[in-house]
Amino acid sequence: MTTAPGQVPVAPQPLRHPLDPDPARATKARAVFALGLIGALTGLFLGGVVPATVALQLARQARREAYASGGFLTGAAWLRRGEQLAWTGLVLAAVGLVVAVVVGVVRLADAPFGQDFAPNVD
Repeated sequence: MTTAPGQVPVAPQPLRHPLDPDPARATKARAVFALGLIGALTGLFLGGVVPATVALQLARQARREAYASGGFLTGAAWLRRGEQLAWTGLVLAAVGLVVAVVVGVVRLADAPFGQDFAPNVD
């Protein structure tokens, strides 16, 4: 079967109801990305725990709102990236905490225990 050259017929777009809102990017998606980025950048210094936690909570709210909007709120890629950065920040904070504890234990083990008297004291 052959087809004649020319334009390919385009599938007709479904008509929108006039009262349907225009698709818009969720403002929380951008906030989740920004907080996740801050959490990832400061995670190693334990300062990223708070922004990362807030980012994960906002992402949860934003996903719920996007689902309830029926597809009129966009920004799922920003949410995904922000969540990934937030989890990275939390992992880096955990690594920083473990390293700090190990360094503290090693320094405590090297310190002399008890009071150090002079050699001529009995």
